[in-house]
Amino acid sequence: MHPQLFGPEHILYIAISTVLCSGALLLGKKYAKTEKAQNWFLKGLAALLFVAIMANRLSQVFRYAEVRWYCIIPDSFCGMTSLVLALSVLFGKKDNCVYHFVWLLGLFGGISTVIYATFVGQGPTIFYLPTISGLVHHSLSAALVVALLMLGQIHITYQKWYCTFFGFTAYMTLGAFLMATFPISDAFHIVEPLLSDTPLTAWVMAPMYAIAYALILGGITLYRKKKTK
Repeated sequence: MHPQLFGPEHILYIAISTVLCSGALLLGKKYAKTEKAQNWFLKGLAALLFVAIMANRLSQVFRYAEVRWYCIIPDSFCGMTSLVLALSVLFGKKDNCVYHFVWLLGLFGGISTVIYATFVGQGPTIFYLPTISGLVHHSLSAALVVALLMLGQIHITYQKWYCTFFGFTAYMTLGAFLMATFPISDAFHIVEPLLSDTPLTAWVMAPMYAIAYALILGGITLYRKKKTK
């Protein structure tokens, strides 16, 4: 019997991953006091995230009878965000433009997908590599974003709204390229909705995301002004 959404294995994973990620964040907050220590802590999380997302992509490459090397390139918002987030922390500077595009996707995409992981039943056990690597990279993506926010590595501001526009454009361009070049029927939900029987394609989610992001930026700006006064 395959594991089920909100079944015992899924619930156990949520509990264990929440404890481990929370514990790591608390340790980072307590002991990473210097800038050097914080950098090591963040890069350590980013390295783990990179390993998890690459394990997930390689599991897709060798999942079928024929080797599909083009599957090494993430074709989903969460997969690409995990890869981009990991690389931007490993090689980017503090508060770089990439952070301002991926932090919200990484945080809410990671948390929501772990909780509502519709792919948990794709193998005989939750430890089936495509399943467990998918769960782990979503968990680490959310944890890394929390760590960046907690350690002040991102200064969220409406002045960098354009980062989201350029990031979304890059995702859609890559999705179109993958669909035109390889036997991929959909990428980044350009064609198929995020949830079946809903209209939630990328073109519907984009304005919803923009509105939510604008409200978050507005709320943070008002909070800062009030705090300053």
